[in-house]
Amino acid sequence: IKLIEKIRKARPDILISGDFIVGFPEETDKDFDATMDLIRSVKYGQAYSFKYSIRPGTPAAEREQIDEGIKSERLYELQALIAKQQKSIQDGMVGRNLPVLLEKTTRFDGQIVGKSQYMHAVHVDAPSSMIGTIQNILISHSNKNTLTGKLSQVYSGKSSE
Repeated sequence: IKLIEKIRKARPDILISGDFIVGFPEETDKDFDATMDLIRSVKYGQAYSFKYSIRPGTPAAEREQIDEGIKSERLYELQALIAKQQKSIQDGMVGRNLPVLLEKTTRFDGQIVGKSQYMHAVHVDAPSSMIGTIQNILISHSNKNTLTGKLSQVYSGKSSE
């Protein structure tokens, strides 16, 4: 936590990503609560999460396993918290100009998608000739897992707020 605080002091706009496995053998309610406290404290911008699954021949496979129902409940709770944090962070992107590397067309005519410097998917109406370029996009909407924006200006190498 102290390291993350130092990093955020130097770069307040940084987003932290993480990977979480719930239901590791012998995980207690207290262990899970500590994981949730960590997630609340860090405020992850993105995270991958999974239920533990047995890998035969590993030491963990020989330990007492957590009930699948408990693993599912914990994963749901953890993912709901991370989704809430991600949405809050994405909502804070609305109104900002972000450099976006445009990568491919979408299923909608005239729309392409790319990734922001924060690894958010950003949809924009633009010609496919812009694929492979970095463009400055004014973020206009925060959706469940993506952002939507409009071409703002030619990317200069700096993000403007």
